[in-house]
Order: sequence, then C-alpha cells, then structure tokens
Amino acid sequence: MANERLRGAIVERGLTIEEVAEQLGVAGKTVERWINNPDRKPYRRFQYALASLLRYEVSYLWPDERTMAEVATAGNAELVKLYPHRSAVPQRLWPQLYSSARTHFDVLVYSGFWLTEDSEFLRLVKEKSAAGVPVRFMLGDPASTEVATRGADEGIGDAMASKIRNALMNYRRLFGLPGVEFRLHRTTLYNSIYRADNELLANGHVYGVGAYLAPVLHLQRVPGGELFDTYAESVERVWETARPISSPTDCMEVHA
Repeated sequence: MANERLRGAIVERGLTIEEVAEQLGVAGKTVERWINNPDRKPYRRFQYALASLLRYEVSYLWPDERTMAEVATAGNAELVKLYPHRSAVPQRLWPQLYSSARTHFDVLVYSGFWLTEDSEFLRLVKEKSAAGVPVRFMLGDPASTEVATRGADEGIGDAMASKIRNALMNYRRLFGLPGVEFRLHRTTLYNSIYRADNELLANGHVYGVGAYLAPVLHLQRVPGGELFDTYAESVERVWETARPISSPTDCMEVHA
C-alpha cells in the first residue's frame, strides 16, 4: 500500500517529485520508492528534511515513527555529562572508558598527542589486543590540506602535522600488535571521538581554539536514542576512507 499521506502532502505544497528530490539531494526514483513502497522509508535525516519541506510532522507522514519530542527525550537520556572543555574531564575517565571495551575500541583524532603520553592508556591497548579486542586508531594525514587548515585554525601552523608524526612515534610499540590497526584520514574533522563499545567521548573542534579548550560530550547508547549512533556512524565513515599504515614512518609518504 502506497504512502498516500506523503503523496498528498507533496501535491498540496504544489511540488513535483523531481523538485522534492532536488531539495533533498536524492534521485527522483528514490522519492517515488518512498511513496510507492511503504517498506522503503527514508533514513531519519531525510524524514525530518522532508517533513520540514512539506510542513508536516514526521509522525503524520509515517504514523509508526516516533515524534521529534520522543527522539529528543531519548537523546537527553544518552547524555551522561557535558564538560565545558577537555581539560575538565577527569583524567581517570579515559582509561575507565576504554577498560570496558569488548567489541569497539576506537580513537578518531587529528593527533590526540596528549593520549600518547598516558602510560595507563598504552597499557590498556596492549591488554585489549591480547584479549582479542579490535583497536582502531585514526589520525590525520600530516601531508593533507585538512591537517594544515586545522593547524592554521588553532594558530599553531605546521606544528599540527608535527604533533601527528610525534604521536605515531609514541605509538610505535603498538604497531604490529594483534588486532591493532592504524589509518590516516583526510577529513575535515568536527569532533575527536573516543569510543568504547556503547559509550563515547566527543570532543568538539572550535575555530581558533585548541581541542583541550573545547567542549566534550560523554554519551551512552540507549534504546531509541540517535545521538550516540550519529557519532559512531561518523567514525565508521572516516575508517572506510582512511589509508592503512603499518609503521609510524608510513606517514612520511606524500599522497596526492
């Protein structure tokens, strides 16, 4: 059975399927499938964008979907604590977070240099490797324009690339450990993300401010919540596009 509410809302606003598709940045056939095949509902972000465009509630267009208020309530439950800046996060929280990792141990940063000097953290990586937990490090490619831009934004210039190289050297004893992988990314990173299973710390990046002075969200995954998954999915997208390296000196290679 087709979604006649969605079809009617589009007609009511005087829009064509092609115009809707263009507004959302998808193909016209995709919008047609949303209308004609009730099992092919849009991703959540497209549901909200479409509801906003058509000026209807999501729950009207897709009656079995939760309202924005319900999503917001679940999101509030995901927030364990908000820290005004990273330096306000208790030092014990980082090893405490990763000590519970069983299936996900992820570090997504540009350099995260401060973490490479934490002996407790380095010990945890070795322990998790021995226990069979996959450990994934994603650092910025020091040769990338994104790293250069971030260095300029923070007012430290080329020092950002140097920090990445130094961080990799501090991690040199972790290379080759079972299940421990390193990749270099070339993304515009809006948050440094530290994930351990169903908890994570998201350290925002603020223009003109070093990450240690930017806010940190401590999140936990809860049923019905979407905030945790938004950050977790970002980690996966970076991982998929990042370049694997097998030693600290691999970062010296220049890639166009």
